[in-house]
Amino acid sequence: MASSVVMAGLLPPTVSSFNGGKSMFKIPPIKERLSFHGVIGKATGETSESSSSIVKSVQEVWDKSEDRIPLVGLGFAGIVAFWTSVNLITAIDKLPIIPSVLELIGILFSSWFVYRFLLFKPEREELSESISKYLSDILG
Repeated sequence: MASSVVMAGLLPPTVSSFNGGKSMFKIPPIKERLSFHGVIGKATGETSESSSSIVKSVQEVWDKSEDRIPLVGLGFAGIVAFWTSVNLITAIDKLPIIPSVLELIGILFSSWFVYRFLLFKPEREELSESISKYLSDILG
């Protein structure tokens, strides 16, 4: 199972002058044309352990499930939720001032988190204890 992908870099034409409404394109020098390299990617039949373990766990859940229609519906709902959230974030990002405000809020929150939990040793130990407590509550 081997496939390859070849991507070539092409230079866009540059307009050098206008003559009577017709544009004349300047051809770049050979040195610039030769600086673009193609990228070749090849897929092999080998898989990593993590991807095969994920596939096995999904197959086990599918085989154990008696009601497969709700499971398919849940998967479809997850895909729709992901698609909706991506489009919502894209729409918010296009608003003029919102991304700057959200970036400022993120920088301020990150600074506060570093000051509150990571700067001093007792707070780091407290954070480590709370994380281990939550992990033990979740994992059992």
